[in-house]
Amino acid sequence: MSTFESSVREIAHAQQSVYNALSDLSNLERLRDRIPQDKINDFSFDADHISFQAPMVGTIRLAIVDREAPKTIKFEAEQSPIPFCFWIQLLPLTDTSCKMKLTLKADINPFIKGMVQKPLQEGIDKIADVLQMIQYE
Repeated sequence: MSTFESSVREIAHAQQSVYNALSDLSNLERLRDRIPQDKINDFSFDADHISFQAPMVGTIRLAIVDREAPKTIKFEAEQSPIPFCFWIQLLPLTDTSCKMKLTLKADINPFIKGMVQKPLQEGIDKIADVLQMIQYE
């Protein structure tokens, strides 16, 4: 299992507000315009699932498999060329801010790890960038 982690990001919103927004994937509707169309197609979601098409990868479908309010949301790949799990950790800083860290664990064949390691790390960092900029309240 290979692990990829974002840096710890500070979010200028209360932990509970961030958790409430991220634990219900239907809230992603407000991010639809920030998704680069050249990188992701057929983006769809409901409260517990997210699905999209990525070039050269195909369809990826994730499901929320565990919620531990207000600190952790865990996802698992239901459809992906590489089996993986992903989670968002939230910790309070103050009453009006929190810290966030994203972690991805993937079952990557050692022969292709060198090819996918950099894109996976860049991807998790870009997801963290977007989640850090959302107006949660």
